[in-house]
Amino acid sequence: MFSSSVSERSVLVSILAVVAIQLFFIRSVTSVNETNAYLYHKCLEKDGKYKSKSLYEKNLNSLISNTSVKDYIYGVYGHRPDTVYMVIQCRGDSYGSKCDTCLSTAYSEVNIFIINLCPMNKGAIVWFDRCLLRISPTTFINEMDLKNKFYMYNKKKVRDPALFNTKIKTFLTKLTMEATRRGLERSPAQEYYKPGDIKVDGKMKLYGMVQCTRLIWNSDCKKCLDTIIGELPNCCDGKEGGRVVSGSCNFRYEIYPFLDIQR
Repeated sequence: MFSSSVSERSVLVSILAVVAIQLFFIRSVTSVNETNAYLYHKCLEKDGKYKSKSLYEKNLNSLISNTSVKDYIYGVYGHRPDTVYMVIQCRGDSYGSKCDTCLSTAYSEVNIFIINLCPMNKGAIVWFDRCLLRISPTTFINEMDLKNKFYMYNKKKVRDPALFNTKIKTFLTKLTMEATRRGLERSPAQEYYKPGDIKVDGKMKLYGMVQCTRLIWNSDCKKCLDTIIGELPNCCDGKEGGRVVSGSCNFRYEIYPFLDIQR
């Protein structure tokens, strides 16, 4: 279903629609993403609101509390007009208990966001380090979401930004091609995830990953990744680490390992 991550001393930049730019720092993790840190959220105002103790709220609670996920799930609960749609997708290296833990975290955090930050919203997206969760009163299968997105980047800059930027773009484009290599006919039920690493500037090694949600088609996955990779100059110009995360796809790169390679 989804994906996400965290970088040392990262800066988050909100670019949701025309919202003003916001910056804040997320404290570094000392090892390979041992925590499932909250990254960002977006309450989807266009989806409307529900009332306390309503059937929609009951359906939402039933859907999440009765769900177990190992890496991906798309769930539907209830009948119109109180149907609840939910998708949870974990980062490509987070399976089994790691993904199931993300579900528990996401459930508690979504309740906090809906109650405190956007009370009773029927739709919301929450991004965590290891997964993404989205709820909505309407289906969003086959809908590429590039509207809801944000940037994160490391404050440190490399010595040769222009050369580094070129290598990053080439690297992430290669990962995108590998993640979507099966052609336009590929089913949206497949997993669009590809990690990798390359050497840059002698001893320096660059680690990266790309991933799309399984809700979109292969051709849209490539289009989504190509679009956010094209935002590298705005996001992460010459930065040692960075990523762009949207509702349908994301990439991340760092000069240190950040994925859990044990499956």
